[in-house]
Amino acid sequence: MTHEEVSFTVPLLENDHKDVLGSKIEDLDPNSAHHTNTSASTVNVFRTCFNGLNALSGVGILSIPYALASGGWLSLVLLFAIATAAFYAGLLIQRCMDADPRIRTYPDIGERAFGNKGRVIATVVMYIELYLVATGFLILEGDNLQNLLPDVEFEVAGVTVGGQKGFIIIVALIILPTVWLDNLSLLSYVSASGVLASAVILGSVIWTGAFEGIGFQHKGTLINWGGIPTAVSLYAFCYCSHPVFPTLYTSMKKRHQFSNVLVLCFVLCTICYTSMAIFGYLMFGSDVQSQITLNLPTDKLSARVAIYTTLVNPISKYALMVTPIVNATKAWIRYPCDKRVVNLFVGTTLVISTLLVALAVPFFGSLMSLVGAFLSITASVMLPCIFYLKISGTYQRFNGEFIAVSLIILMSVAVAIFGTYTSVLDMIGKL
Repeated sequence: MTHEEVSFTVPLLENDHKDVLGSKIEDLDPNSAHHTNTSASTVNVFRTCFNGLNALSGVGILSIPYALASGGWLSLVLLFAIATAAFYAGLLIQRCMDADPRIRTYPDIGERAFGNKGRVIATVVMYIELYLVATGFLILEGDNLQNLLPDVEFEVAGVTVGGQKGFIIIVALIILPTVWLDNLSLLSYVSASGVLASAVILGSVIWTGAFEGIGFQHKGTLINWGGIPTAVSLYAFCYCSHPVFPTLYTSMKKRHQFSNVLVLCFVLCTICYTSMAIFGYLMFGSDVQSQITLNLPTDKLSARVAIYTTLVNPISKYALMVTPIVNATKAWIRYPCDKRVVNLFVGTTLVISTLLVALAVPFFGSLMSLVGAFLSITASVMLPCIFYLKISGTYQRFNGEFIAVSLIILMSVAVAIFGTYTSVLDMIGKL
């Protein structure tokens, strides 16, 4: 996989409205790695903040009460530690890009640091993360639909399929045509509502607790050492948007204000995540499930608003999430056949593969914990730190910055090892 073959960029909200919101992926271009970005220097600070918030706002908000319940109240310290490390890693990405104006994308940073090997590592980690998050979307949809319609079963080829797995299959069929689309503009606008969706879900959950008879009476546990790896892994999953930061940066009119954008985005998202974690834990205690929407009473309007909001976003984001994988796969197919046929084949195959994984491992919390520990912490914290040490030459100087970055790398390695081990064991135990 050479740098001419793969590019990962995220179109942003722009002043001329030429491009679209959200996480749409740019089509492969023979010179995409070092091309002149037409969207460069067109986005103001406010709109960059919106795009940054949209990138950081995701399904992690559903599982963060479960993360707090796994680790106990003191694990909130680790949430702030992960947020701080992720923020600092974002600053390091900015410094890497300042060191070489040819850097346009996240894989470009890896290539600048370690050549083609660095690009391959950055790209592969990014693609696997996208694939598993897309798989998690199917599981999330199946869980919440089963919560709304608990007594529904399906019969497929004479075989009775349980509610959750049946809903996963139906959602995959609904999503399939969106993967075939050539123009994802409409879905991009819908997926850009991630900021609003997070706010609606948080508000609905708090309203349910305050006014629907649930209350905030659970005291919880101070610390649960056995659940710390799961908690940290899910916290890391909430901050897994660093591969889009290079595009946020290159699109800005005033790039020197990018650090201020990061501060605002991380502070607001951390407040949102912390609020959901605390209120969700106070509402349901240790009984909180891997998605807090599964705990909500489905006969209450506020709970239904939260659940319906949860259901809409993944359907729109799935196609946007897998588009870079589809594009990379199409670039590897050299057979002289119609591009439309190739697009249908690759998209369909990808949806079927994620469906099979979702059916085989239908455990949202465990899968997202694995993604957070093994992939998110790697792509969003560990790799930016390693790339920065190499690009800046800081690894050759023993100073305060070298010590700080090295400690973050060591923390990331520890999270990756223990979190991945715990997540895999948890999934095996549920099979």
